[in-house]
Amino acid sequence: MRPREFDHDDVLRIAFDHFWRKGIRGSSLSDIARDAGVQRGSLYNAFGSKEALFLCAYERYSAEYLGSVEAALGSGTLRERLTAFFELTISNFRSGSPPRGCPTTRGLMELAPAEGQGRDADARQAFAALMTRIIARLRDALSQGTARGEFKGAAEVAALHIATVARGLAVVERAFADEAQLRRIAAHTVDLVLGERSPCRGRPKGRPTP
Repeated sequence: MRPREFDHDDVLRIAFDHFWRKGIRGSSLSDIARDAGVQRGSLYNAFGSKEALFLCAYERYSAEYLGSVEAALGSGTLRERLTAFFELTISNFRSGSPPRGCPTTRGLMELAPAEGQGRDADARQAFAALMTRIIARLRDALSQGTARGEFKGAAEVAALHIATVARGLAVVERAFADEAQLRRIAAHTVDLVLGERSPCRGRPKGRPTP
């Protein structure tokens, strides 16, 4: 009997939820197939391996997450946009019960050492592609802020700095599971990039008048 066709998008969504909660090594194709209502052999035929399924599911996740990043950076003052970006970042890490952490960081750590599986370069390329796009969106937001007189630094460097801090938050979250600490780091990073706001007027502090 020919296996029935299945909804790839639905399978990728279910598979990624497994990978995010349990990691690649902790997830099984049997469990994914059961929850997706398909045959395990159908997943092998469609994707070839569990690691290949993860990369396909990650590509779907990346497109959705990038859309959320664009929405966060799409309106408001530059400070509001960067704050919204970090809010999205932290909420993503802290989602689930218990919190699931960062799927990018977790996936890279699990797939990068996979010698002989041919997935190391594929994983790095997929993760680098998402990071490159996020940095580009941050750079665009900062450049727009420059045009509005909200930012005077180098947009490219600042975008890379913000993205690097966001990646670092993923590690801090796993180590301490302290959401308040993550938010303090995020707020301080925005202050470093834009200048600390005056407590009286909510504007960046300037040098004191002699």
